[in-house]
Amino acid sequence: MSSSALNPQPAALGTWQAVIGLEIHAQLNTASKLFSGAATAYGAAPNRQAAALDVALPGTLPVPNRAARDKAIRFGLAIGARIAEQSIFARKNYFYPDLPKGYQISQYERPIVSDGRLPVRLDDGRVIEVAIQRAHLEEDAGKSLHDAFHAASGIDFNRAGVPLLEIVSAPVLHSAQEAVAYLRAVHTLVRWLGICDGNLQEGSFRCDANVSVRPAGSSVLGTRTEIKNVNSFRFVEKAIEYEIERQIRVLENGERVVQETRLYDAAHHRTRPLRGKEEAEDYRYFPDPDLPPIVVTAAEIEAIRATLSELPHARRRRYVETLGLPEADAAQLCADKATADYYEALCAARPGPAKPGADANPAGGREWAKLCANWVLGELAAALNAAELPIEATRVTAPALAGLLARLADGTISGRIAKEVFAAMWAGEGDAETIIAARGLAQISDDGALAAAIDAVLAEFPSQVQDYRRGNDKLLQFFVGQTMKRLRGQAHPQRLNALLREKLGSRAEGRGL
Repeated sequence: MSSSALNPQPAALGTWQAVIGLEIHAQLNTASKLFSGAATAYGAAPNRQAAALDVALPGTLPVPNRAARDKAIRFGLAIGARIAEQSIFARKNYFYPDLPKGYQISQYERPIVSDGRLPVRLDDGRVIEVAIQRAHLEEDAGKSLHDAFHAASGIDFNRAGVPLLEIVSAPVLHSAQEAVAYLRAVHTLVRWLGICDGNLQEGSFRCDANVSVRPAGSSVLGTRTEIKNVNSFRFVEKAIEYEIERQIRVLENGERVVQETRLYDAAHHRTRPLRGKEEAEDYRYFPDPDLPPIVVTAAEIEAIRATLSELPHARRRRYVETLGLPEADAAQLCADKATADYYEALCAARPGPAKPGADANPAGGREWAKLCANWVLGELAAALNAAELPIEATRVTAPALAGLLARLADGTISGRIAKEVFAAMWAGEGDAETIIAARGLAQISDDGALAAAIDAVLAEFPSQVQDYRRGNDKLLQFFVGQTMKRLRGQAHPQRLNALLREKLGSRAEGRGL
């Protein structure tokens, strides 16, 4: 296909509007499956976690998993949705080798969650609110393995029956970037709520994208295509971008967009047809006769609501408005609950000053919050990435890091020394106080000791002193560096600068040192 067929001209893009809706499938992290007692752990040998019900042996009957119901309700409450007091399971009829019953148990007319909204922060800082039409429970299918056997496919039923929450947005997204921002927001939320591990590589969080285009300004939806089972944020963005461009080119060539299901081919950056797109009537939905309605009482809903902690978008807003963090920092901290919780613990764990008479809060509340954010997103994140560890397995706890940052804030150590101490803490050498004392790293603030070092440096570099006196102010940093080197980086930077200026000024006036 030529590049012109893939990329419509910019002028053409301005005359069209993309309309996108996402169907997100989040595997609920229950210990057993939605309708059987089989385990759900990932990575078991093929077909070792498939109960008789999961492979549709005759005479088996489904029993609903209450934990899956409660996790669905938890999600619904988090998006401010309506929780159905009574919802029903339905049979979605279609044939595929990894669906041994010939139907999937899902929800259709009466889902457990409907009419929710989720605020989504875009990369440019804008916040949009995405309408979520429904979130319903259904069982996952098995997995077809096409490359395990020569000239044949295998079926692994370990995944069959694992509970899914299918989260369906309204068609209110208008670019691939908006769609990915929404996808990330849902990913953050389900992990934050503890209902899904969000592992895209293992398939526990995946997405179908419904894409159409229409003339700019029109309110009539165009013919949509569905891009199936994309399990990477980057590939979702690329697949949607490609499909928007493809549909615009089709329409501008006077052709008709065909309603169909397509797959994204990452190797060639294109979508390709899979099959004709089914409508709801093609699945012949009807209530499952083996399953009673799901009944939820008001008391049960309130009990689940009471377990909800502060949600990510609310915490992000608090970090900005109350703690004064930049939007970008707040968003990074709140992208993961474990990181946000570590940050909360760090902010709350500040010890008092080490020096007698020092201000117990010399940096102030907002400055302390910013210092903590810088270290969580900087040194700590870098150490975790290098060690390939999640923050839950950090080698430096929040109270321990607070001890280090307190010594940085009260002037006991400099920023450079703080990084050295952190590295030693990460290596297991002890807490900050122990390392600072053992290595003699406390910052030198005594004017006498600083003055002696400055005198030695100025005596060593008389020509540079003369150049400074003639107006070369940039040499001040040279003197700072030389004095820091002489004092092994332990000089108090503000006091060192002040004394250097004073002494260089004195010499310039001919009063000596």
